[in-house]
Amino acid sequence: MKGFKAVFKRELYAFFASPIFYVVGAIFLILSGYFFYTSVAYFSLISFQAAQNPQAGGMVNLNEMVVKPLFDDMSIILLLIVPLLTMRLFAEEKKNGTIELLLTYPIREGAVVLGKFLATLSIVFVLLALTAVNVFIISRFGVVEWGPVLTGYCGLILLAAGFISLGLFTSALTQNQIIAAVLGFGALLMFWIIGWAGSVSGPGVGQVVNYLSLLEHLDPFTKGVLDTRDLIYYLNFSVFFIFLTLRYLDSQKIRG
Repeated sequence: MKGFKAVFKRELYAFFASPIFYVVGAIFLILSGYFFYTSVAYFSLISFQAAQNPQAGGMVNLNEMVVKPLFDDMSIILLLIVPLLTMRLFAEEKKNGTIELLLTYPIREGAVVLGKFLATLSIVFVLLALTAVNVFIISRFGVVEWGPVLTGYCGLILLAAGFISLGLFTSALTQNQIIAAVLGFGALLMFWIIGWAGSVSGPGVGQVVNYLSLLEHLDPFTKGVLDTRDLIYYLNFSVFFIFLTLRYLDSQKIRG
C-alpha cells in the first residue's frame, strides 16, 4: 500500500522521540515487575508450606499461580496505558494543522491509519517482549508450561490491537489529546466490564453481553486454549474500529 512504510517509520520515530513513550514504558515495566514479584513471593510462600505438607503439593502450579496472574495484570495495565499511546495519533495532527496535508498527500487513508496502527502495536509488542524476561527467570527455578505462555502473549497482542484500534478512532474525533485519552479509556473500560452484566441478564442477552466483553475472550488464551472464536472476535473488533476511523477521516476530507 502506497505510503504505508513512510507513515509507519514516521510514527515509530515520533514515539521514540517523545518522552511520553519512555514514561509510559517505564510505568508499564515497573508495574508488571511489581505484580510479578508479588506473585513469585506468594508462590514461594505456598511452596514452602507445601513442602511441609506433602498432601498440598498438588495445589502448587507455577503457571496457575505466577504466569496466568502476570498476564491478567498486564492486560489491566494495557487498559490504562494504551489510551496514552494512541491519544496523539490523530489529535496531534489536528492540533498542529498537519492532518490536512497528510490527507491531501498522494497517500491512501488506509495507509495512514494502518501505518499508525501497526507502529503503535509494534511499540506495545516491544514492551510485552521485555516482560518475557520474567518468565525466563522463573523457568530457571521451576517447570514452566510454555504452551500457555505463548498463547497468553498471543492473547495480549490481540487485546492490545483491539485497544489501539479503538484509541485510533477516539483520537480522530478530537484535536485535544487529553479528551482523546479519556474517551479511549472510557470506551475500553465499557467493553472491559460489560461482561459483568451477563450474570444479571437473561440467557439470550447474557450471551451477547459476554461475547462483547474484551475480558471474556482473553481468559482462554491465558489458560493455554487457542480458540478461533476468540481470535476472530479480536480481529473483528480491530477491523471494525479501523473501518470507523477510515470512514470518519473520509467524511472530514469531504467536508474540508
